[in-house]
Amino acid sequence: MGTVKASLNFNATTDAEALYKAMKGLGTDEAAILQLLVARSNVQRQQIKAAYKTLFGKDLVDDLKSELTGKFETLIVSLMTPPLAYDVALLRNAIKGAGTNEKVLVEVLASRTPQQVKDIVTAYRQEYDAVLEEDIAGDTSGHFKRLLVILLQANRQKGIQQENIEVDAQALFKAGEQKFGTDEQSFVTILGNRSAEHLRKVFDAYMKLAGFEMEESIKRETSGSLKDLLLAVVKCARSVPAYFAETVYYAMKGAGTDDDTLIRVMVSRSEVDMLDIRTEFRRMFACSMFSMIKGDTGGDYRKTLLLLCGGDDA
Repeated sequence: MGTVKASLNFNATTDAEALYKAMKGLGTDEAAILQLLVARSNVQRQQIKAAYKTLFGKDLVDDLKSELTGKFETLIVSLMTPPLAYDVALLRNAIKGAGTNEKVLVEVLASRTPQQVKDIVTAYRQEYDAVLEEDIAGDTSGHFKRLLVILLQANRQKGIQQENIEVDAQALFKAGEQKFGTDEQSFVTILGNRSAEHLRKVFDAYMKLAGFEMEESIKRETSGSLKDLLLAVVKCARSVPAYFAETVYYAMKGAGTDDDTLIRVMVSRSEVDMLDIRTEFRRMFACSMFSMIKGDTGGDYRKTLLLLCGGDDA
């Protein structure tokens, strides 16, 4: 359900030459660069990168960085990064240096499949000779840290445990709405360890029990980063495309655009479920994703985002 597909009559050498020509001499042909790269899958972009090195003895990404600037540069360089390496770098940058980017930790770890999380953990160790769980645990605290660590284990139960649906719903109700104060640990354990299918059944049972949606209770009972992470886990259990549609909407709503978030979602979902995200966006909000991007961004950056979006659902 991606908008970016592999090009059928693909030739890595021809593409490498076209990119070289677009950057050679005075001035850069940004339009040629963005149109070519968005019309290729990530696997093909890696082949172009290899061909470029062979032909010109130079690193394509380095050349792109020296020719492009700003958000457009960030977007193109992100598109040139293999998906797994992209996730690994996002997490590394979120915890290294001063402060922690909780938003990135929440988005990546709540939305990726257990297998993807396992691959990220392995690749992180290979790339940085460090343990992702230790690095994240050293940078976070409390129940937020506990839930991140559970998600990093990627050991969610499979399928639906019929006999536990009511038990889980009751436990969540007792831990939140029914209790003075909140037993965060119950939320962390249940939401972190059950499968998405199971959780959807639990949310239905919870609604009957509490008279509230799970999300409403989380907003009332928790705060800060833990609230954001619990909400992301619940939303992704319901629908990953709907979660990303909302993420994109709020990245552009209001004054100023959260370009980092917009770039992350457009790059990481363009070959996965962008068509579903667009559909959900149209269903949830009063405009199409395409029209909102168009009105909120500019220049070659906008052109590239619109191509990644892949069309208007006006």
